[in-house]
Amino acid sequence: MAKYRKKPVVIEAIQNDGNWPTVRDWLIAINPPFGIPFLGEPPLTRNDDGSLNIRTLEGAMRCDVWDWVIRGIKGEFYPCKPDIFAATYESVE
Repeated sequence: MAKYRKKPVVIEAIQNDGNWPTVRDWLIAINPPFGIPFLGEPPLTRNDDGSLNIRTLEGAMRCDVWDWVIRGIKGEFYPCKPDIFAATYESVE
């Protein structure tokens, strides 16, 4: 059976601490004016409980407080649970 290793890629990410201005400012900094438009709508919106709705290439997904928001290699956004993030990514700074 053939085996494969995931290619190393560098991604941009921020942990959703429930503080919308922090996430919004990150989005603006990495991709002005406000992330990649999906049919003219912003890729992330916030909920009253601090969670986010992320418009991914696969459809809308929820990003709970303390989940990570990842910008993928093609500029797409998606959520990632903290344990999966820690097992998959390490800081390069």
